[in-house]
Amino acid sequence: MDSTQDFQPRTFSIKLWPPSESTRLMLVERMTENLSTESIFSRKYGLLGKQEAHENAKRIEELCFASADEHFKRDPDGDGSSAVQLYAKETSKLMLEVLKKGPRSTAELEAPVADTPPVPADIVLDISGGKRAFIEAGEAKELLSPLTKPGNSYKRICFSNRSFGIGAAHVAGPILEAVKNQLTEVDISDFVAGRPEEEALDVMRIFSKALEGSVLRYLNISDNALGEKGVRAFSELLKSQESLEELYVMNDGISEEAAKALFELIPATEKLKVLHFHNNMTGDEGAMYIAEMVKRSPNVESFRCSATRIGSDGGVALSEALGTCTRLKKLDLRDNLFGVDAGLALSKTLPKLPDLVELYLSDLNLENEGTIAIAKALKQSAPQLEVLEIAGNEINAKAAPVLAECLAAMQSLKKLTLAENELKDDGAVIIAKSLDDGHTDLKELDVSTNMLQRVGARCFARAVAYKPAFVQLNMNGNFISDEGIDEVKDILKAGKKSLDVLGSLDENEPDGEPDDEEEDEDAEDNEDELDSKLQSVKVEQDD
Repeated sequence: MDSTQDFQPRTFSIKLWPPSESTRLMLVERMTENLSTESIFSRKYGLLGKQEAHENAKRIEELCFASADEHFKRDPDGDGSSAVQLYAKETSKLMLEVLKKGPRSTAELEAPVADTPPVPADIVLDISGGKRAFIEAGEAKELLSPLTKPGNSYKRICFSNRSFGIGAAHVAGPILEAVKNQLTEVDISDFVAGRPEEEALDVMRIFSKALEGSVLRYLNISDNALGEKGVRAFSELLKSQESLEELYVMNDGISEEAAKALFELIPATEKLKVLHFHNNMTGDEGAMYIAEMVKRSPNVESFRCSATRIGSDGGVALSEALGTCTRLKKLDLRDNLFGVDAGLALSKTLPKLPDLVELYLSDLNLENEGTIAIAKALKQSAPQLEVLEIAGNEINAKAAPVLAECLAAMQSLKKLTLAENELKDDGAVIIAKSLDDGHTDLKELDVSTNMLQRVGARCFARAVAYKPAFVQLNMNGNFISDEGIDEVKDILKAGKKSLDVLGSLDENEPDGEPDDEEEDEDAEDNEDELDSKLQSVKVEQDD
């Protein structure tokens, strides 16, 4: 008898859910890489550091896993493919949300996550995933259908990255009006892209009327090229908001007139904790109205007014107004035309901000005088600072001693950016010495484009080589000789640091020479003699 006659084929089933622990860890690492890599979002909203990206990735994965696992337990489908799809979809959505919010304050990042319950998937309606697309009435009806189901519990909506035409807006209006009393967070950033102005304004008016009277804690109307007309198109919505905690008006063409309109329309900002105006055309005159908003927002913890064309007068007004925000933790004023006078005004405000953790002051034309005043203020008032960015301010060695004293006092510092200044080796010796002792939490140091040569490069390498948490040293765009680069690598290896901590040197000019327009009479001509002075350099600190 043929034994094969009794053979019964064995059925194999492949289970896709739950994913293995290694798969989950791999996803976290992949998300970390995506969140911390330069992209169109980072150029708009800011680039997340590696640690911040990792913590966000871990949080997102845990939330999405919990949501998908609950879905699988509730509606098992055999192999778990629908749970996997939900897991991937929700992960993508939350990543986009993190990218659009940009870097968050360190205090927020370090808040315990374990005690935060997972957000159920059915309280968030996010249609922003995928490529930007125009939508009309039919698609709007389908996309927003979850909001029409009786008893739905949606509290947060995100319509970003979808361009609503007038037909789609007429569909959305009644739906939003029906659920507005349960909504707490509304993201309608970038939702009229590519539409003719009149159509876009009509769409804004429809949404504004539909959401009038909602009690929101979060509102994002960024990336809509609003101008004054756009701001006033949102009149009904803005006038009815008295409980906002987060307001984002970034990349919106906020001119003087638009800033005035915002100031006039929003009735109350006392509860605001986050106020972001990044990348607008505000200017000095518009800054006056923003300053008035800031004055009546005493609870703001994160304020961003970067790349807004604000000059000296507006910078002074804004700096003085910030003195009322005594709970401020994160302040970002980068890429404006403040100048020395606004820097001096800011130095008088900083002592009033005892909780400051992150400070972004790059590209403000502070020069030595403004930088020195700010450094003196920070030394006394902000030893707890964790992030300091002060790149592109024409700082040279003359400001280095005061800046070094300030840095020596900041033992909680995690990220320091001094790029695109003129420190040269003379300033590098002093600054690097201030980082030698302590600073065990330091993770990132950027001294690129500072006319550094071999000595300065070695000094900074020695300063970070033995820091246990250190991950990134950027010295690109300098004049470090090939021999100097080899020495930097040897120093890092001696400190048991992977050479991965050393950033790209593709713009370094080994044969270049710094311009000596104002040669210091006491400057050393010999690099080795300058290096030998390291041991005698001290950073004075007050007792």
